[in-house]
Amino acid sequence: MNYKYFPHTDADLKVMLEHVGVDSLDALYAQVPESIRFRDEYDIPLSASEMEVRKTFQLLGSQNQQLVCFAGMGAYDHYTPSVIPSLLSRSEYLTSYTPYQAEISQGTLHYIFEYQSMMAELTGMEVSNASMYDGATATAEAMMMVVAAGKKANKVLVSEGLNPQTRQVLDTYALHHGIELVTIPLENGATRLTTVKEQLSSLEGVAGVIVQQPNVYGIIEDFTNFADTCHEHKALFVMDSVAADLAVLKTPGECGADIAVGDGQSLGIPLSYGGPYVGYMCCTEKLIRKMPGRIVGKTLDNRGQRAFVLTLQAREQHIRRQKATSNICSNQSLMALFVTIYMSLMGRQGLKEAAEQSYGGAHYLCDELLKTGKFSLAYDRPFFNEFFVRYDGDADALYQRFLDAGILGGVRLKDGLLFAVTEKRTREEIDNLVKIAAL
Repeated sequence: MNYKYFPHTDADLKVMLEHVGVDSLDALYAQVPESIRFRDEYDIPLSASEMEVRKTFQLLGSQNQQLVCFAGMGAYDHYTPSVIPSLLSRSEYLTSYTPYQAEISQGTLHYIFEYQSMMAELTGMEVSNASMYDGATATAEAMMMVVAAGKKANKVLVSEGLNPQTRQVLDTYALHHGIELVTIPLENGATRLTTVKEQLSSLEGVAGVIVQQPNVYGIIEDFTNFADTCHEHKALFVMDSVAADLAVLKTPGECGADIAVGDGQSLGIPLSYGGPYVGYMCCTEKLIRKMPGRIVGKTLDNRGQRAFVLTLQAREQHIRRQKATSNICSNQSLMALFVTIYMSLMGRQGLKEAAEQSYGGAHYLCDELLKTGKFSLAYDRPFFNEFFVRYDGDADALYQRFLDAGILGGVRLKDGLLFAVTEKRTREEIDNLVKIAAL
């Protein structure tokens, strides 16, 4: 063996290769194009001290350019209170995993129960599960839920206002589950109830309707009567929402949604180059047995003391595979704890104030950009902390000017820019972006 920590001997490798029908490791990877195969030696020192290793990674990390973030589209640069990383790094949290044995997992079960309670309150729904991987896969799980609840119905209407990255995940899940997705076109940047009615009336076998609030353009949509319309056609209504925005916007529960999903990243989780994040899923009590993952409940033990238990576990690891609602195998428990601590620290008023500051900053930025005469709002619709503008000039060159100035100037989208503002953005940072944009 060339590598002392690799357990397989040459004889082991020979047996495994013979079993799959090849005679060498090169033959095993023959389909990998030579142009992308790495044949050189790794540029890794044979040994180094702890201090040298730390210095190496510090130098690597210093090459990352820290930008002032005005980008959003599903991931937002909100403030993280310093106490959260401190608590989260405690060994009992970092090393804990799925709480199979309730009697020795009371701490984990307790905070999951608190997480569920807070998410149910935030969304205005009756039930929350333990958590999901991220917002996109949570929405995909909701898609499969409505089809499972609809029995023979296999069509799902999806608003064009859904984040395109989430839509790609839906497409992948749908392809392998025999689900047909039908797009609901937008009109002036928003989903029309009349369009939904027409599609529900003209199509057979529609199991559900999925919309997003705010939508991909940051627009606050009016979903009044959407749920009633869906229910009239025996379809379920699903709302994908940015979690933090629900502190001030009408909740999915108030809109009559059957299922509420989305990403919890906006609840203080750092951007972290894309993860880890946490998806949430809440629903009506009627659908509780169709939910993936698990639900933690509170009860009393044989001594009459409060205890927490795994109440429902509808995943394939716990029940017969063919009866499982999903094969999701992790509940992102550490990140669920993260947002639980965040919501506990912020409280109702703190969540509301952070959302209001984000809203105010976005509208100030929008007004100042429009004053330059070089920008125009793509859609004349109410927006929250994110908005889509068209630029009278070379948008790619403008984007590069932002980068050169240390600013992540929104997200390039079709023929314009999608800007997002959070409570972290100062007046000076916003004015600096506008100054660069006006050049």
